[in-house]
Amino acid sequence: MLLASLASAQQAQRITPNFKDADITQIAEAVSAATGKNFIIDPRVRAQVTMLSSTPMSPAAFYEAFLSILQVYGFIAVPSGNNVVKILPDANARQIPSVDLPDHVSSTSDEIVTQVLDVKNISAPQLVPILRPMIPQYGHLVAYPASNILIITDRASNVHRMMRIIQRIDQVGNQDVEIVPLQNAGAAEVVRVVNSLYQGAAAAEGAAVKVVADERSNSVLIGGEQSQRLRLRALIAHLDTPLEAGGDTRVRYLHYADAEKLAPKLKEQITGIAQTTGGGGAAGAGGAQGGSPITQAEKNAMVWADPTNNALVITAPPKIMRAVMDIIDKLDIRRPQVLVEAIIAEVDEDKDAELGINWAAFSNGTNIPAGSFVSPIGGTSIVDLAGAIQNPANATTTLLQGTTLGIGRIAGTGVNFAAMLRAIRGDTDTNVIATPSAVTMDNQEAELKVAQEVPFVTGQFTNTTAVTGGTVNPFQTIQREEVGTILKVTPTISPEGSAVMLKISIESSSIGQKPAGAVDLVTNKRTITTTVLIEDGGVVVLGGLIEDNSVKGENRVPYLGNIPIIGLLFKTRNATSTKNNLIMFIRPKILRDQAQAAYETDLKYNYMIDQQKKLNTREALPLLPGVSRGKMPPAPPQPPPGTNPAPKGSDAPGNSGSAAPASAVAAPPPAPEPAPAAPAQPGVPAPDSTASPANTPSPQPGAPPTSQGTQSPQGQR
Repeated sequence: MLLASLASAQQAQRITPNFKDADITQIAEAVSAATGKNFIIDPRVRAQVTMLSSTPMSPAAFYEAFLSILQVYGFIAVPSGNNVVKILPDANARQIPSVDLPDHVSSTSDEIVTQVLDVKNISAPQLVPILRPMIPQYGHLVAYPASNILIITDRASNVHRMMRIIQRIDQVGNQDVEIVPLQNAGAAEVVRVVNSLYQGAAAAEGAAVKVVADERSNSVLIGGEQSQRLRLRALIAHLDTPLEAGGDTRVRYLHYADAEKLAPKLKEQITGIAQTTGGGGAAGAGGAQGGSPITQAEKNAMVWADPTNNALVITAPPKIMRAVMDIIDKLDIRRPQVLVEAIIAEVDEDKDAELGINWAAFSNGTNIPAGSFVSPIGGTSIVDLAGAIQNPANATTTLLQGTTLGIGRIAGTGVNFAAMLRAIRGDTDTNVIATPSAVTMDNQEAELKVAQEVPFVTGQFTNTTAVTGGTVNPFQTIQREEVGTILKVTPTISPEGSAVMLKISIESSSIGQKPAGAVDLVTNKRTITTTVLIEDGGVVVLGGLIEDNSVKGENRVPYLGNIPIIGLLFKTRNATSTKNNLIMFIRPKILRDQAQAAYETDLKYNYMIDQQKKLNTREALPLLPGVSRGKMPPAPPQPPPGTNPAPKGSDAPGNSGSAAPASAVAAPPPAPEPAPAAPAQPGVPAPDSTASPANTPSPQPGAPPTSQGTQSPQGQR
């Protein structure tokens, strides 16, 4: 209640101030007593003030008069805190915190305020040089282009005047947008020239003209005052004139694509663009309905390749030039590579056995048998054995194979007889593990061939009659065929980059055992040609063969051979068992960058070095002292990063790609999953556990392809 009564008393009192050559501090004391404000006066505030008044005024009006006195003598009053006012020289006005222009501050007040103005139609930075002379030295005026606003710090009366001026200037003008289509020049190039020309002039004249290029329609968009637009249209019309040479010529160096293969395709594209522009080939230079006429420059557009520099030389108008360059940018890219590793696992087991008895009984003094049972066992019968005994010089090596037991009696009187028990068995075990691998580009066929050219006789000629006066040399015609491992693969990476479609042709062949009666070599061939879809780094079985054959045979005398025990004297037996297990697997890896390619390269390189270290053992007594075996050098260092050629789209020649060092690889690619066991096929007996391809040790990731596996020779016992 007491404070309210004091405030009402102060508002009710009237003051008639009159001062002559009074110190400014005395006037401040009078204002403080009348208004109740507390003043803090800077020591630099010194002045002798004369103030004359003939009519009484309220305390608020007295305070406004005091602010005018401060403005006249170069001082400012800055509110601070609760009812506290600081009096400072106006040189510090822009560093002193002020308040926004409040409602209670009169438009004619001399209080220091700060106002933020939002400019609607014109550029705020363009207003700064216009309004700067109206701001006193202690004031502040700045523009913020991002939001198109003005910030003003000055006395309230001057700020209010600036707001009225800006309101009149900030009006919508005649700034329409015009579209100027171009026929010969490029929109981007024309805009660059115009902006370079008008950059300084527009800033000096304050013109808000804008020129923008639309490359899709090859047009120029002009925004600004009508007079400025007319002047720019005239300039653009002079720039949009055809060149005498029929178009620009550029040399584009390719980084990854082949210039010789790309040039014919670009020629077809240029022809199609020219025909589409003119509305069809029949329109000619006169044009057609719905299309612009074909210019002479478009007719003379050409592309040719320079194989030496792998570059394209293009001569075409800007419109076609831009289209061709866009196509090259899309095609001249670094394609990922694919490492394809195949696993050919073959485990074969062949067993055969023969057992039987041959016997013969002879009459006294003759070699004519009175009774006998003769059946060859392993290619040898008792007749062959008797002939070898009589004439050892003509004995063949067949008689020495297997086990043969003989018994008999040969005498001048009585009955002579001979008997032979013969048993032979052969086992053949084959274990072939081949891991061919190849690296190729996306959609590029690769072929890996590790084979021998084996000759096969296809015909022969032998001289059987004498020729008078000369001789005829016998000859043979042969044909060489490749025997070994041949891998052909064409990978195609899916659009999402997580799977690979492979067109695969795998052939694994070897020279087999020559059967009896064969006149030439025999080859074992395994071939798969298919198309599969595999995830990156996954392993998929391509197919194979699981076969188990068992054959038993018997040669016997009818009825006698069926008699138990005694029947063994009248029969021979043979048995054959063949088990074939052949499975082929495939695993693709996408090498997206140089780091992954370097990792795979170092993996196989180090593997070969380790294999050489195992073979380079010192001999106790070397046969060739001082002669060392060849060694692979250490892995060469990878090129440092940052060796990229010129950026895409440039016309500077350079090598493609950048290589990252192998040490930059933080983690190796994921190891492949183990090969799954081959499922049992209906109607095919399950193979032995020892011959299953699932139990075959798969090569380690990164191991190089091994040669055609080892095959144990046929053993006889």
